[in-house]
Amino acid sequence: MANKIPVTVITGFLGAGKTTLVRHLLQNNQGRRIAVLVNEFGEVGIDGDLLRSCQVCDVEEDPQSNIVELTNGCLCCTVQEEFLPTMQELLERRDRLDSIVIETSGLALPKPLVQAFRWPQIRTGATVDGVVTVVDCEAVASGQLVADLAAVEAQRQADDSLDHETPLEELFEDQLACADLVLLTKVDRVDEKTHTQVRNWLQKAVPLGVKVVDCQGGKMSPEVLLGLNAAVEDNLDRRPSHHDHEEDHDHDETIESVCITVDRSFNPQPLINRLSAFVRDREIYRIKGFVSVPNKPMRLVLQGVGQRFDSFFDRPWNPEEPRHTRLVFIGQSLDREELERVLLTTNH
Repeated sequence: MANKIPVTVITGFLGAGKTTLVRHLLQNNQGRRIAVLVNEFGEVGIDGDLLRSCQVCDVEEDPQSNIVELTNGCLCCTVQEEFLPTMQELLERRDRLDSIVIETSGLALPKPLVQAFRWPQIRTGATVDGVVTVVDCEAVASGQLVADLAAVEAQRQADDSLDHETPLEELFEDQLACADLVLLTKVDRVDEKTHTQVRNWLQKAVPLGVKVVDCQGGKMSPEVLLGLNAAVEDNLDRRPSHHDHEEDHDHDETIESVCITVDRSFNPQPLINRLSAFVRDREIYRIKGFVSVPNKPMRLVLQGVGQRFDSFFDRPWNPEEPRHTRLVFIGQSLDREELERVLLTTNH
């Protein structure tokens, strides 16, 4: 155990704040040498690029990047094709690493990933130190992840055998069931009563002994995130999943990602207003990417969950990179031409 490199798995649904959490961890690593594996749902590495811009990822004595992106779909589906060789490469460098953090896709099941740490090629060199599940308080309260909390609780009390889950609810429950720690984000967007209701519901939903901790803006001490010493791969039987008895699992094939790049600059608020109105009547779960803003030397990061949008400037545009606006849309049955029209007809 002492010779194994500890691996922390950060999971949670789309837009919960996983990348913000990992970015803050890298910027406040307290001297720790942390490698990050990013699993994107989408064809363009937005999250990996965002993490690189934290400007602490390139170690002077190590020219190799400590951020590795796995872009071939959901990590829980591609562990053999991409994850195994990537982990083997990192294990060869473990004398230069203190820990590894894996940020999963928002549509990933954590348990199949953890099971990969039982493989002989990995087991002798790494252990899953803990699974941290990030939960968006406002999304839970508004019914985006589970149905109305009071209705669900009443239904369960009446008949535990009722099949109330949607596929997204099953995914969310699997992420909670595998957790060693739950971080509750975006609590500032709900009132105190709703915050308490969501916390109480979560505390009943997670395994006994798992703590639910508020996390504002991704700010969480490394001492809380790292060093849980859970050896998760050794006690998976105590972490039930809706997919335990399936030979394989399927994602909703209608959930897809489309990346739109346009050679235009936008003022943030008109763009946000346009996108917010556009997603109102469509099954678009997540929008993320970079925006070129007129007369601004900085790149704007734009992130949306439903009709909620956040933005901030992360770094100056590099002299050699084109100042394009590039957004990834994640949702059901997306129409690329329609998405392009939305951007091209938005006022600057």
